[in-house]
Amino acid sequence: MERENILYEIRRCLRIEADSVRKQQEEIEEETILKVTEAIGHCRGKVILSACGTSAMAAKKIAHSLNCIECPALFLTPSDAVHGGLGVVQPEDVVILISKGGNTEELVRLLPACKAKKAAVIVVSENPDSRLAANADIYLKIKVEREPCRFNMLATASTMAVIAVFDAVCIALMQMAEYTREQFAVIHPGGAVGERLLERKEGAH
Repeated sequence: MERENILYEIRRCLRIEADSVRKQQEEIEEETILKVTEAIGHCRGKVILSACGTSAMAAKKIAHSLNCIECPALFLTPSDAVHGGLGVVQPEDVVILISKGGNTEELVRLLPACKAKKAAVIVVSENPDSRLAANADIYLKIKVEREPCRFNMLATASTMAVIAVFDAVCIALMQMAEYTREQFAVIHPGGAVGERLLERKEGAH
């Protein structure tokens, strides 16, 4: 493959992913995203995310971002969940299940326990007619026109869209909670971010 063609594919992928994220601001149902944000913001327990495959990578990133803003969150591996891991789910928790097609069997199997424990269930999927969507307390539709790969199969743009939407939720939650730089400094003392926060704190004295 010639270098020009390689660069074309890279640029095409970046363009499709950027367009997919941009379009979410127009296509996300406003009342639903408000309900999702409020459910997380008012959660008195934990936010538990679960997903399979590439969606699991998005779920782990979302859990980390929520922890960074003092919203306790964790990722629950679906295979471990049905072997006792569901014990982590408690009545005041919010469970977020992410599945592009909405019929991921491993996640469908988690629903009875979540319902029995009276945890709020948020489903993120592109399929409103799916089994997960049908059993959600809140169903959030996130859909992209296509994936960048030639087969329209490799989950890339769709994963970026999910991450971007929940990045936006996290930023909104920071504003809702009036989250401070000082709070962030307590839980993020490491890395370049920690150094910047420490320098700012020392400069204030």
